Amino acid sequence: MGIGLVDPILPAIADSLQASPVETELLFTSYLLVTGLAMLVTSWISSRIGAKRTLLLGLGLIVVFALLCAVSGSVDAVIGFRAGWGLGNALFISTALATIVGAAVGRSGAAIVLYEAALGLGIAIGPLLGGLLGEVSWRGPFFGVVVLMAIGFLAVLILVRDEGGAREPMPLSAPIRALRRPALALLAVAALFYNIGFFVLLAFSPFPLGFGAMGIGLTFFGWGAALAITSVWAAPALMRRMSRIAVILITLPLLAVDLLAAGLTVANPAGLVTCIVIGGLLLGVMNTVLTEAVMESTDLPRAVASSAYSAVRFLGGAVAPPAAAALAHAFGDTVPYLFAATSVLIAVLTVAAGHRALAGADETGGDVPDDGEAILIGDAA
Repeated sequence: MGIGLVDPILPAIADSLQASPVETELLFTSYLLVTGLAMLVTSWISSRIGAKRTLLLGLGLIVVFALLCAVSGSVDAVIGFRAGWGLGNALFISTALATIVGAAVGRSGAAIVLYEAALGLGIAIGPLLGGLLGEVSWRGPFFGVVVLMAIGFLAVLILVRDEGGAREPMPLSAPIRALRRPALALLAVAALFYNIGFFVLLAFSPFPLGFGAMGIGLTFFGWGAALAITSVWAAPALMRRMSRIAVILITLPLLAVDLLAAGLTVANPAGLVTCIVIGGLLLGVMNTVLTEAVMESTDLPRAVASSAYSAVRFLGGAVAPPAAAALAHAFGDTVPYLFAATSVLIAVLTVAAGHRALAGADETGGDVPDDGEAILIGDAA
C-alpha cells in the first residue's frame, strides 16, 4: 500500500513545494536507486541477523523516513528522505519474498501467487487511500505510510517466527556472482527495461491526467485492482497452458502496444485512464510470471536470487520517472510513453534472444498455482 499511497499527490507536491515535474519525479529515483543498490547487501544482512530482524529493521527505517518526509519543508529534503526509505524498502522486499517462498510447502508457485496477490491488493488500495488523505494535505499520505508500516512492524514482530538452527552467512559478493548465471542475468536485464514501462505508467501518468488527488487515486485504484486480479487468476491460468517464457513473450508486446496507445491518447483523459487500467491487467501477469521464472530459473538460494534480480530491475524504475518528465518537457506528453513502449520491446528482444538460456524457467506452471488460489480463497472466507 505504501508504494501507491504517494502517487496521487505528485502534482500537489510539485505545486506546494514549488518543484518542477522532473524534481518531483526524483522522489521515485532516490527511492528506487537506493532500493536497487541496497538489494545487493540484503542477503548478506539477513543471513547474519535473520529474516525476522531484517524485516523489522526495514519496516522501522520506512516508518522513520516516511515521518521525516511528512514533516519536510522542501522537495530536496523529501528526495533525500525517500532515499532512506528506499534502504528500508530493500531490506523488507527481498527478505519478505524469500521468507514467504521459504515457508511454503512444496514448490514456490503457490507462495508467489499469494505474495503477488497481497502486493496487488496493496497497490490497488494504496492510491485510493492516498487520494483521500491527499485531499486534506500532500503530507497526509506520508503520515498514512507511517501508520501502515507501523502496523506491518507489529504484525511481523508478533506473527513471524524466528528461524531455528544455525544460519549460514552469505558472502557479500553472492548477489554479484549470482548475476553471472545467464538465466538470472537475462531475466534481470529484461526486468530492468520492463520496469521502465511500469514506472512511466505509474509515476508519470498523474501529471498528464490533470486530475486532483482523489481523481488520480481512483484511476490508480482501478489500475491496481486490475493488476491484483490478473496476478491471482490470469497469470496462473496462462502458466497452466503454456511455458512461462511464452507468457512473457505474449504479454510484453501487448504492454508495448498499450503504452503506445497511452501516448496517442494522452490528451484525452478517458482514453489515458483506459490505457492505465489495461496496463494494470498486463502488469499483473508480468509481475507474477517474472517472479516465478526468477525463483525457478536457478538453484541459487532464494534470498540471493531475489536480491540480485531486484537490484537490477529497480534501476530501471529509478531512471524512468525523471527521464519521462524531462522528455515531456522537451517534446510533449506523448514521447514518454513512446520511450516506455520502446523499453518494453527491448525487454521482449532480450528474452527472445536468450530463450535457450532460460530453459530452467521455461516450464509450465503445473497445478501449483491452483493450490495458491485455493489458499487465498480459503483465507478470504
